[in-house]
Amino acid sequence: MLLLKTGLLFIITALAEIVGCYLPYLWLKKGYSAWLLIPAAFSLALFVWLLSLHPTASGRVYAAYGGVYVATALVWLYAVDKQTLTFYDWLGGSVALAGMAIIVLGSFRA
Repeated sequence: MLLLKTGLLFIITALAEIVGCYLPYLWLKKGYSAWLLIPAAFSLALFVWLLSLHPTASGRVYAAYGGVYVATALVWLYAVDKQTLTFYDWLGGSVALAGMAIIVLGSFRA
């Protein structure tokens, strides 16, 4: 159960970070309103708070989170940017998630 909760927390954390970075991108690159910076700031603050909820050492959390971030960003690429994932996207995402799994499972054993 702890592994499932940790995984869901990582996914929510990744979404908060991606939204917090995507909204300024829309302002800077796509000409959307600068008002998007307000929810972007809230989203990035939420991201930082969510990272603090993980129950292990911060360096391990950041390392493991990276794998989930990569996979979540690829889902974003497909769902939001409407880009077809390539073989290399799938391969890279799989390798990143495998690395995350090794770090997370190792932390439960330590």
